[in-house]
Amino acid sequence: MITYILIFLLLLAAELIYFRIADKYNIIDKPNQRSSHSTIVLRGGGIIFLIGAWVWSAFFGFEYPWFLAGLTLVAGVSFVDDIRSLPDSVRLVAQFAAAAMAFYQLGILHWEMWWIVLVALVVYVGATNVINFMDGINGITAGYALAVLVPLALVNTNYHEFVDQSLIVASIIAAIVFCIFNFRPKGMAKCFAGDVGSIGIAFIMLFLLGNVIIKTKDITWLIFLLVYGVDGCLTIVHRIMLHENLGEAHRKHAYQIMANELKIGHVKVTLLYMAMQLAVSLGFIYLCPNTALCHWMYLIGALAVLAIAYVLFMKKYYHLHEEYLAELGVLN
Repeated sequence: MITYILIFLLLLAAELIYFRIADKYNIIDKPNQRSSHSTIVLRGGGIIFLIGAWVWSAFFGFEYPWFLAGLTLVAGVSFVDDIRSLPDSVRLVAQFAAAAMAFYQLGILHWEMWWIVLVALVVYVGATNVINFMDGINGITAGYALAVLVPLALVNTNYHEFVDQSLIVASIIAAIVFCIFNFRPKGMAKCFAGDVGSIGIAFIMLFLLGNVIIKTKDITWLIFLLVYGVDGCLTIVHRIMLHENLGEAHRKHAYQIMANELKIGHVKVTLLYMAMQLAVSLGFIYLCPNTALCHWMYLIGALAVLAIAYVLFMKKYYHLHEEYLAELGVLN
């Protein structure tokens, strides 16, 4: 316990030091017409997730060196992108290289199953970017991370020990530290995560999920990312239907419409997403017997419920976003 308190204090100090650096070198997020905020805020506070992984390694030994190397690569490139925009090709190469490092750490980088590895790499990188796309309002990145990490800690402790528990706890501590400065009402956040934060924590969560999936040989554990997955993937489908450039910033996610068009507070929207994911995950852990059939039935059922809820929500409220775009004169 003393070790974890010390980690918390070190990460808190590291975040405060980063704020001084970001302020000195003008590492800021300027709002635009697509943003859900209206004031200039420090960017890149999510670097604390990378720092947390290094601090954890220093305290508990460098047990997962390839994971740490991959995280450092992808978070480092993302941090540079936060400061000065990089080409998509550079970011994608870094993400695939980092994912390959994570796969090597997981022991699944085998040439004889190259096509499975290739598909898994695409899924890994795709999921990383979906999580990145979902970072758009105060608190949602760290809050949702907590909604994923806490159930993972429960599974690791009580059901399947798939990773060193201290890594999960250290990641939870990093998320709590970030929440102190970001989990606030609109206009009151001290910093934003930036790509370094959203992609960094995505890499950590996917690595942990990869461990439990390999340990149990059960891919349905991806249900721990289901709420993000439904919103992120269906929003991408929606944008494709609208013939939009997927690389351009937008405000079409359900959570963004809640925060912007419906004027629901950022903290309330984040808490809703956290509650939904926790309900789905805890139900999966405690209500569903540990059988493949039950897991798949639960996953399909939860997916159907969330997808239907998303579609109904959009049918009822998306016109508000169209009205917003019409006012800007950019309606597609």
